[in-house]
Amino acid sequence: MSLILAYIGSRGCVIIGDKRRIGYFGDKNKREKLEEELYSGNMKTEEDLVKRAEQLGISIKIIDDAKKVRSIGDVVIGEVRIKTPLETKRRRIYGTTNGYNIVELLGSNIEKVQKGDSSIVVFGNKITKKIAKDIIKKQWKSPISLKDIAEIFKRVMAEVSKKTPSISTEYDIFIKHKQMDKKQAQKILDETIIRDVRLLQKWREKLREDIAKTRETIEMSSKIISEGEIGRVKSVDGDEIEVLLNKSTQAMDINWNVLNKPGEIVKMCADDPSSVFVGDLVVVENENLCIQRTKSPLKCDVILCRTD
Repeated sequence: MSLILAYIGSRGCVIIGDKRRIGYFGDKNKREKLEEELYSGNMKTEEDLVKRAEQLGISIKIIDDAKKVRSIGDVVIGEVRIKTPLETKRRRIYGTTNGYNIVELLGSNIEKVQKGDSSIVVFGNKITKKIAKDIIKKQWKSPISLKDIAEIFKRVMAEVSKKTPSISTEYDIFIKHKQMDKKQAQKILDETIIRDVRLLQKWREKLREDIAKTRETIEMSSKIISEGEIGRVKSVDGDEIEVLLNKSTQAMDINWNVLNKPGEIVKMCADDPSSVFVGDLVVVENENLCIQRTKSPLKCDVILCRTD
């Protein structure tokens, strides 16, 4: 679902990338069939795609906000992704004046690197690459400026977007014209790739941590008591109530750390302490913490959870 064009030469580099993302929701086999038909060029417009998706019973979401190309200093970067059940494959081009590297990553690990000093590189599916190469071949003239190349790339995006809904009319484009020799170019590329991949590794580590925390939150949230017994009143001192937790209840903070174990005391507050007596049963009814006998509400600064 991407089209990225990059020119790398002795005077600089140009990169352009479309912004389309398409989400597919439904039966796996039917999703794959829809994508296969899309990439084969059988569909020309968004209406064709939506109609075919409806026929297959697949829901789709089309968004034109993806950032497929970017720049770091004098280096331009383009990336396409292929998601597998277990991992994400990335194919990136890093380009600058007089040099480029095509890097293939599995997760955040570099699997393959291809280097060169000048080229026109096209990332896309079979149909988009064919259309793009045909247009570039017809439009290309020598000598040619970076500005002229950028205009040709813009025409390619416009023409391809008319012939397949896999590409958007929206795009990002970057032009770099820093003067450097081939040795300097590869040095800058190597430094940029190392730094960029390290950032990807850190991002993936943080993502794993966030997912783990989310899973923990979901698991712990399911243990929050929304109905049932909590414990019994141990003492009443003004509006402060001490409650002895029963054997299946524990108190936790917002980070899911245990503050009070079963059989320990939790301090609570009562709006009407005169209606609370030692020995009263504390419960949660309809998600409200209260004294069972009088339904007098109680408040506490902890999360009451089941221990099992």
